[in-house]
Amino acid sequence: MATQLNLEEQEQLDQLKHFWRRWGNAITWLLIAVLAAFAAWNGWNYWQRKQASEAAVMFDEVERAAQAKDLPKLDRALADIRERYSATTFAQQSALLAAKTYQDEKQADKAQAALVWVAEKSPDEGLRAVARLRAAGLMLDAKAYDQALQQLSAKFSPEFEALVADRRGDIYLAQGKPAEAKAEYLKAHASLDPQTEYRMLVEVKLNALGGQVPSEDKK
Repeated sequence: MATQLNLEEQEQLDQLKHFWRRWGNAITWLLIAVLAAFAAWNGWNYWQRKQASEAAVMFDEVERAAQAKDLPKLDRALADIRERYSATTFAQQSALLAAKTYQDEKQADKAQAALVWVAEKSPDEGLRAVARLRAAGLMLDAKAYDQALQQLSAKFSPEFEALVADRRGDIYLAQGKPAEAKAEYLKAHASLDPQTEYRMLVEVKLNALGGQVPSEDKK
């Protein structure tokens, strides 16, 4: 009986050796790949956390400079975070904050440049939309109408459609194109919640142009 068991064990061992000779290298490389991917994932997460933590510190510098209206310091802080941590949300938020400060301090060119950077570089759809709308507003003020319309020609998520149409209407109106402006205001009016004050503002613009608000909107 012992001899039979030994023979069975030997046969199993031979099968195992055969299996390993055939598949051993493949299994080993698969395990290495899995472990390497796991290590890379952990490393990536650590790097992301480290980047976010360091970017948060630099965002604080941008915020302090903005609050103090210290434009030279703001210039340096914004340049640093954009250069070193451009992929982080903190960098894009820094640019939006800096743009507001530049605009308040009559530095429209710097504000516009910061907003265009966010519009082109941010992976966040919402931040891109906000940046494009604000940049288009600055371009409208500067009478750079074609550039402003170009900013609004990008793809926007549905929640921004009304704001985009309203801003486009403002641009057409400034260009002396009342028919096009009226059409855009109607789009904005139809997309906005009836209870919002913003919708009433759009309605005022329509009335000034002689545009009739659809009767179903007044119900």
